[in-house]
Amino acid sequence: MPCVRLQAIDLMFPLKAQRRTTFKDLIVRGLFRAPAAWPETVRALDGVTLDVVDGECVGLIGRNGAGKSTLLRAIAGIYPISGGQRQVVGSICSLFDIAAGFEWNATGWENIRLRAYLQGETPTSLAGKLDRIAEFTGLGDLLDMPLRSFSTGRIMLLSFAIAVACEPEVLLIDEFLSTGDLQFREKAIAEIVAMQRRDRVVLIAGHDLAFLGQFCTRMLWLDQGRVVLDGPTERVLSDYRQAMQAAKPELAGSPLAA
Repeated sequence: MPCVRLQAIDLMFPLKAQRRTTFKDLIVRGLFRAPAAWPETVRALDGVTLDVVDGECVGLIGRNGAGKSTLLRAIAGIYPISGGQRQVVGSICSLFDIAAGFEWNATGWENIRLRAYLQGETPTSLAGKLDRIAEFTGLGDLLDMPLRSFSTGRIMLLSFAIAVACEPEVLLIDEFLSTGDLQFREKAIAEIVAMQRRDRVVLIAGHDLAFLGQFCTRMLWLDQGRVVLDGPTERVLSDYRQAMQAAKPELAGSPLAA
């Protein structure tokens, strides 16, 4: 059965060491002491433990720079972890960049095939899924047009349709669905719920708390690369909203606090 298991993972990003000498250094340290150096690494994830089993949909929340996107990319294997243990069982599909795997001058149909082949489909296996993809997008004859003529919303719709049609066992989504229109969001939620019923694993990062709260079975609250709280959706969202409002009262009533 598909699962994602992380045990105290760390992720360090290397930085080029930059030596600096300021006027203050010269005064305080003396002319003949070595200048200070910037840190050579930055810690992006700090001891993150997470266990997601089949049928779960986990929402990743936190302020900008909290580590949500970094964690998803570590799970996908894009970023190699620096410490701890990572185990992912099942085929992975990552929706991080809506344009990844697409060719702008190719038609919608041609791009469906290109993207699906990147996700492991074959011409034979994809043949039975083309109608489902086209129906989900509702693009009709527009699929005969080059992708460069598509709006961002249509590209996003096409990307998601291909991803779910290829039936990944682990679906990773980063700030992807919350920008779509209401109709797309409703269709996306229905597909994610259907994936949960088929015992798939979904992890999705976002800032729209009301949207995530509609379908996520759990929430993981991150801050500065650390887990603040992992638990049932309603409880984590409640605690997170309270913390955000306490830290910045003017957020109360804004979309970010919804």
